[in-house]
Amino acid sequence: MDVITIPKKIIKNDDLVLLPRKLYEYFLSIVDRHNQLEKDLSISFRQAKAGRIKGPFASVGELKKALG
Repeated sequence: MDVITIPKKIIKNDDLVLLPRKLYEYFLSIVDRHNQLEKDLSISFRQAKAGRIKGPFASVGELKKALG
């Protein structure tokens, strides 16, 4: 069994967490998607307030006509 010694100066307030790299990368991807979603929603809300939205559409035909 391998032993790793971590200096106490690295661990502040008992907040050290060890994760497998794949799990860490998965969590990072979730954070990235969340941040992108927040940006996209912010843009959408600004466009809605400015009146630059179309819809809702009752059918695909109405959507195609609006995109025209």
